[in-house]
Amino acid sequence: MSSSSRGAGVGPPAEEGVPPAPSLSPAGALGAAFSDTIQLLLNPFDARRWIQLGVICFFLGGGASSAAFHWSLGALPADVGFQEALLHMREYIAARPWLIVLTIATGIALSVTLIYLRSLSRFVLVDTILKGEVLVRRTLPRVRPLAHSYFFWLLGALVAYGAALGLGVLAAFPFARAAAGSRSIAFSMILASLLLAEVFIGLLAATLIILTDDLVVPVMYAERLPLLATWRKVGSAMKAEAGIFTLYVLLRFVVSVVVGVAVLVLLFPALVALLSGVVIVGALIILGLQLVGVAWAWTPLAILLAALAILLLMGLLLLLLSIAGMPGQVFLQSFGICFIAPRTPALSTLWRTHQLASREE
Repeated sequence: MSSSSRGAGVGPPAEEGVPPAPSLSPAGALGAAFSDTIQLLLNPFDARRWIQLGVICFFLGGGASSAAFHWSLGALPADVGFQEALLHMREYIAARPWLIVLTIATGIALSVTLIYLRSLSRFVLVDTILKGEVLVRRTLPRVRPLAHSYFFWLLGALVAYGAALGLGVLAAFPFARAAAGSRSIAFSMILASLLLAEVFIGLLAATLIILTDDLVVPVMYAERLPLLATWRKVGSAMKAEAGIFTLYVLLRFVVSVVVGVAVLVLLFPALVALLSGVVIVGALIILGLQLVGVAWAWTPLAILLAALAILLLMGLLLLLLSIAGMPGQVFLQSFGICFIAPRTPALSTLWRTHQLASREE
């Protein structure tokens, strides 16, 4: 990366004479994003950069889900007692209200913290793509106010989504209960309508968040505007090119499915082996304690240690998934930048400067 793009601050660069970026169709933006991703990750290959981007994508939920954990538990012999131990753990917590409250509070705090880190990481990823290098320490102070705007919006959107689903279920419950006794067609229609409504709301919320991540966040980064003001600008562009943006959304959905399937196929054998090994090691520890005469008891300390071990395991798994799925995350974010950049002057200048600097190398 040339010195013109290294160390550049947030917002339009001071350089003059940068030609405007040509308007790209969704297919053209996809090709440009692929080229930018190859340039960032493989020209040259830098293992440290891959790890740094993997950590960033960890907080963005990088990787793909897997059924390996359930497969591993089901494959264990019955005499190991791991499933019974989990059952005892749940019963112990359920019998103590203070543990239930503590578990709920911990879950909420952890969720809010991850959403905040996700907000910061999204802007760091955009900065990395536009500059061609990872500059977390320099970037965070500049993007933190923008990330706060995005964080409060995202938190509010998720709370509204959960509230809408909950209110929908509560509103339909009396009708479903009244129709359940007769097992009539009305009961089936209520259940089908409720399911369709939940699917529709979920797709709408997911599409809104995806568009915000892909298109709105890069414009926020370039123009240093709060989220709602940026959404108004992007919304105007969407109205002016409704067909083009619809094609982008459809292509984005297809590409994300392909990326997710590819990551899952590549990592599934490794995940099965890793999770099976972890579960077997845990079972061997319990059996070893029994052989030396130490009986496992679900005391508060044991529950705390087990919970920390599970959190550590899940964190390591998510980090592995994030590093493996990182190229897909970078590619999808680059796709959004390449598509929206020619339609917003400030981001177009940043992106075009990055393109020209890459060609000069």
